[in-house]
Amino acid sequence: MTYSEIRSLEAAALNGTANAGEIFVQLGLAYATGRAVPADRVAAHKWFNLAAVKGNRDAVRLRRELADEMTEAAIAEAQRAARQWISVH
Repeated sequence: MTYSEIRSLEAAALNGTANAGEIFVQLGLAYATGRAVPADRVAAHKWFNLAAVKGNRDAVRLRRELADEMTEAAIAEAQRAARQWISVH
């Protein structure tokens, strides 16, 4: 995945596409693995959170696995970021 693909996914998510949950999972995976963007667990958790809200079951599992590797403070930061994203978009 390239940086431009990441930006394309983010733009698609902003447009409220019907498959937003899957787009959010792809963004979470990119940040979790460091594909095309620097690895960022907080950002990955945020995107998995947003995907879970859209009903994506894989996101629930991925978020749980990622959370096992994060501090409570980092998880709280990711949850705040997800709430902020929802309130802005």
